[in-house]
Amino acid sequence: MKRIAFAAVIALTGIALFTPWLFGEVRGTQTASRLEAPYPLQFPENFAWGVAVAAQHVEHQQPSDWTAFERRVIREGKTGTGDQPGQAKPGHIRDLDQYSAEVRRKKVDFDARYADDFQQLAALGLNSYRFSLSWARLFPRADMTEPDPEGIAFYREVIAAAKANGLTPHVSLFHFSTPEWFWQEQEGFRGWERPDALQHWNRYVKAVSTQLGPEISHWCTLNEPMVYVLWGYIEGIFPPLEQRAGPPDVAPVVAQLLRAHADAYRTLHADATSRDQTITVGLTQHTRAFEPWRNWHPLDRLTAEFVQQAFIWDVFDAIESGHYAMTNTEFAADIEGLAGTQDYVGINYYGRFYVQMDLDAMAAGPVTHTHDPNDPRELTSDLGWALYPIGFSAILNEAWERYGKPIQILENGIADAAQPDSLRQTFMVSHLREVWYAMNVLGVDIDGYFHWSHLDNFEWAEGFGPRFGVFAVDYDNDFARSPRASAGTYAEIIRAGISEEMWAQHRGPF
Repeated sequence: MKRIAFAAVIALTGIALFTPWLFGEVRGTQTASRLEAPYPLQFPENFAWGVAVAAQHVEHQQPSDWTAFERRVIREGKTGTGDQPGQAKPGHIRDLDQYSAEVRRKKVDFDARYADDFQQLAALGLNSYRFSLSWARLFPRADMTEPDPEGIAFYREVIAAAKANGLTPHVSLFHFSTPEWFWQEQEGFRGWERPDALQHWNRYVKAVSTQLGPEISHWCTLNEPMVYVLWGYIEGIFPPLEQRAGPPDVAPVVAQLLRAHADAYRTLHADATSRDQTITVGLTQHTRAFEPWRNWHPLDRLTAEFVQQAFIWDVFDAIESGHYAMTNTEFAADIEGLAGTQDYVGINYYGRFYVQMDLDAMAAGPVTHTHDPNDPRELTSDLGWALYPIGFSAILNEAWERYGKPIQILENGIADAAQPDSLRQTFMVSHLREVWYAMNVLGVDIDGYFHWSHLDNFEWAEGFGPRFGVFAVDYDNDFARSPRASAGTYAEIIRAGISEEMWAQHRGPF
């Protein structure tokens, strides 16, 4: 269990106590959509098929806030973890000392191996690749007005190698890590709250757009801003490792991130227009099916609904309207230039969480359960996250109904270290079946699918333990890569769709 410190809920509780079936989310018993369609389930020819990575996960260490944190963890011996898988301990990185200094520095040695990596991905039939830029690599010092030439050269080579292998680059500007200098105090504030934060951000975005933009047509400004704020400012397991009291204390940070998004959107589009280039720009949110721990309990049902709104939809709603209002708080802000700044809706989906709220714990906020140990049929990842395919198509459909814009699935994956990785194959087939269902039955406009992840890598506070890659990485054998069975399954889906035989083989309990 893990506490998510959202504000205490409950307007409407009194009514809900007597008519609970009228309010809130419902815990579903059906785990996959019923589908009557001729097999194979095939996808459009122009569908974007990709995998995704983040710079801090795979690149050699740069002078970022995360690199500083990783080195401090080793110096101070803070390599413990929580009581259960997937429960990070504030200020710690799980088992980081179990890996060599070379591994900690090189991560998966992407810097030296990306060309070979791209050849392997092309052989599987992929046509797209999502990665993030390291702001710290491009602007390692605060006094720089132009990006580091070697950093620009590195990314130009990465982009050229991707394109040479038929992989369209999808580029993220902020995927949780920032330059270490960004956290030096300015007028009593650090990081995104510094008075000059957006000035530095806009310099970075402008440089990237000008020097790399001609080769990039797909941009993601921010990756999972609510995860970043929750884990960095409330839970204290990401830099800046703060543990503020609750949502009202972090709402201004969310608003600042939305300003950063709006600025980047305008900069990228203005620059592209100046060279008559067509681009798409958006951001992506971490999504879950938040459902009640107890269907009969009105507080669980109402709180699940409020958590889902606050964690997922508040940000997207703000981008559409230009007005950010954090659910169940008094915080609200009109953000200049924000309205309408998403050309697509970015969705990352990882499964179902259960929400529990008890009257005697209202001040502490709801508790979330990553899975239900009392459900013998429920599948869980190595991190204890519950698989819930039907929640995927539900999220995709809600995003489409709310905003009516094309959807890009920028992350969907599972931690599964087994060989062969049969659970990942079940995950992949069942979730792509839901994507097909959303597109062909529900009428959702979906542009592409990026599996998380390309490679086993450094998974933030969980360290190198969770294995998300369709390619395994042997950290004890010079970072050797080997395709898992799921890589072949992915290739077959790209080539021919989901066959009836594939569904029968990999459907598991769904």
